[in-house]
Amino acid sequence: MKLINTRGKPDYILLGAVILLALIGLLFIYSASYYMAERDFSNKFYYFTKQAVGFVVGVAAMLLASRLNLDILKKFSLPLLAVSLVLLGLVFVPGLGIENYGAKRWVGFGGFSFQPSEIAKFAFVFFAATYMSREKTDMTRISHTLPVLGSGVAVCLLIILEPNMSITMCVGLVMLIMLFISGMKPKWFVFLLVAAAVAVPVMILVEPYRLKRLLAFIDPWASPKDEGYQLIQSLYALGSGGWFGVGLFNSRQKYSFLPFAESDFVFSVIGEETGLVGCLFLMLLFLLVIYRGVKISLNAADKFGSLLCGGIVSIIAVQSAINLAVVTGSIPPTGLPLPFISYGGTSLVMFMFAAGLLLNVSRSEETPSVSHL
Repeated sequence: MKLINTRGKPDYILLGAVILLALIGLLFIYSASYYMAERDFSNKFYYFTKQAVGFVVGVAAMLLASRLNLDILKKFSLPLLAVSLVLLGLVFVPGLGIENYGAKRWVGFGGFSFQPSEIAKFAFVFFAATYMSREKTDMTRISHTLPVLGSGVAVCLLIILEPNMSITMCVGLVMLIMLFISGMKPKWFVFLLVAAAVAVPVMILVEPYRLKRLLAFIDPWASPKDEGYQLIQSLYALGSGGWFGVGLFNSRQKYSFLPFAESDFVFSVIGEETGLVGCLFLMLLFLLVIYRGVKISLNAADKFGSLLCGGIVSIIAVQSAINLAVVTGSIPPTGLPLPFISYGGTSLVMFMFAAGLLLNVSRSEETPSVSHL
């Protein structure tokens, strides 16, 4: 069995859209961060350089993933999940886990650090797709859903303990979507939806700061210098952009007014500098990636490819929707990066690797893509 997949051509439209998103991310990470980088590190290219390294590694990871033989990779789905769970556990080990803003979400070795949750969510999708596509697996039987439920809950529990509610919700939603598309009986799916609906308010109430964020979302002006500050500054940025923006590199909110302007709230800077037109263009790019991913999933040559693509597209769609909803004040603030765009090397590399898996499956589609015609 060959390690490299040489069949067919990849979906070039998806490839182009992903590369363009990542390049847009590089541009606006520089724009959003150069003031802070100069102030804090005496190097205005500090964040840009680190993200550029992530981009180069990400492109290599995407090309590799697009060529690997998935039949061989499937054999490592369980070990990959196990390793990701171990990595999630390492954030709690003194000397390895890195704490920022009261949360331990990073693991550091010398000068190198990464975020295990970004790896774990894709490892879970890969394991779930492998397990659910086996011939002897019948997802209409509740007992056969337990490995997926158990592994998904394990990932969610370790992430919420960091604590990181946003990634926890993302993984939980993706798990539900994958169970649904795998053919789970409606009554059991509804039961899980109800359980999830109950779990969310419980997670909010057990941590006072989450309740404060919820109240700040309802009325940010009640605490304009505290919990409501970030949302207000984000809305200022988006409102200042108007139709066409204030111009590239001309954002005012990035000058220490908007927290996390280069990461979770980079879309606010994009809106300020390029206006509504730029925001809509970016949204259309995401919709294009999601559309091509869904198309690849529907046309996949086998069940594994279909479920794998469905899970990957779900992560992209859920995470993008949550991020955009947060920065526009549509849902309570939560720290979740915008795929391909926000600052973060681990996130960028993993999303580009996942895009490579989509391209891999597109090589073996049952019917040719529009881009091949």
